[in-house]
Amino acid sequence: MEIKKEKTILVSNDDGIDSAGIHSLVKALSELANVIVVAPETQQSAVGHAITVHRPLRVKEYKRDEKFFGYAVDGTPADCIKLAAHHLLEKKPDLIVSGINHGSNTAISVIYSGTVSAATEGTILGIPSFAISLTSFDTTADFSTAADFSKQLSRLVLEKGLPKGTLLNVNVPPLQKKDIKKVVITRQGKSFWDNEFESRRDPDNREYFWLKGELIELDNEEDSDQKVILDGNISITPIQYDLTNNTFLKQLRDWKIEI
Repeated sequence: MEIKKEKTILVSNDDGIDSAGIHSLVKALSELANVIVVAPETQQSAVGHAITVHRPLRVKEYKRDEKFFGYAVDGTPADCIKLAAHHLLEKKPDLIVSGINHGSNTAISVIYSGTVSAATEGTILGIPSFAISLTSFDTTADFSTAADFSKQLSRLVLEKGLPKGTLLNVNVPPLQKKDIKKVVITRQGKSFWDNEFESRRDPDNREYFWLKGELIELDNEEDSDQKVILDGNISITPIQYDLTNNTFLKQLRDWKIEI
């Protein structure tokens, strides 16, 4: 692994700056480049691409083992990237890596993910970016395989770059490196969450609601991210923030809609 100490990697996530995933990621990437951490102070999972506009943002230094680790922001993952690029860093980083997310970000989950949105914000700002997730919610999950892979992929992205407007969404199964079959370039799957709200009562007998749901598996194709992960492979999906349905665009124009 070539050492590129002249390069700078900005690291963020949505699980919070004290999460195990981000610590594993920083340790691995520090062998490759200078690493700067700007991450949410608290858990921000499923906030999507939200940004903070109606209150001030606060930043404080975060220490780990009595040593400076990074900057903790009391905002969203997208806030962290904006603040880092526009204020905290002297210059734009060469790469943004968001993760390692605790849990999968495949199929429809991509649009809810704060971890993916941090990488998306980097892409909007013109910085090569990717998000990486470990597809396990186990509290004792081992992030080492995902961390090692993030280092390999970072080296490639630093060397080759990414197309304008494109980021990578990476999912790693919770397996040891020797047990993973291969890396597969995939498309975003179609599986989705079938949600419901459970009505509950607090100690004052006031009603509140708790979101529940199950993932409806719709992906059988060999190149879908969800199927690839279930088969024990690493999934890499190139995604973009341009949401235009170009296939339907011409047909819609043919409607000749008028005032």
